[in-house]
Amino acid sequence: MTFKAPDSLAEQIAHYLAERIIRGELKERERIQEQKVTQALNVSRGSVREALLILERRHLIVILPRRGAQVSELTAHHVTSLYALTIELYAMLARAVIEGWKVETDLAPFIDIQQRLLDSLQRGDIGAFVENSFDVMRAAFPFADNPYLQETLENLLPAISRTYHLALERRKGEMGQFMGTFASLLQAIIGRDHERAREVLQAYGQHNCQLVLATLAER
Repeated sequence: MTFKAPDSLAEQIAHYLAERIIRGELKERERIQEQKVTQALNVSRGSVREALLILERRHLIVILPRRGAQVSELTAHHVTSLYALTIELYAMLARAVIEGWKVETDLAPFIDIQQRLLDSLQRGDIGAFVENSFDVMRAAFPFADNPYLQETLENLLPAISRTYHLALERRKGEMGQFMGTFASLLQAIIGRDHERAREVLQAYGQHNCQLVLATLAER
């Protein structure tokens, strides 16, 4: 495999390894050896090291002294901590949209995402559905205009994706339920109802967290 611009080489390597971790091809606590990655991808060792630092920042690996990089564990504590933080950050984004939209056309990106979610639901395409659900977050970033919030969520996204993939089979039957959740959130935003938006997000986060915890308990 050969990687080229426009993304930096390290970012491309990180994305490749991240996808393997998210899909479960690289298991928890499995070592990621720099030399093997270098040879397999025909890239420099420096680029691989940089990619590993990116993955550590995105909570997919840990780099241990004298032991190198290994895939991070996914425990019940990690999952509950991840969702507790993520939902608070989502609530900040929702507040920013509520306070920031002026005319109906400002909300057009969310209406477009809602249609794409519906299309994915009708096709039964869980992968596209999950990716479109993350687009809701990205559409809210301009309203917040907060680079620290955006960077934090972007760095958490691979870890969230990993939990989504873990509970994929359970999630397949709940795509319709998410459509209802998103419709409720959109109504709260249109009505500028901060409390309702937070309630919807908290219920959504708790439910997703329980899905993942149930899957972990069966392993």
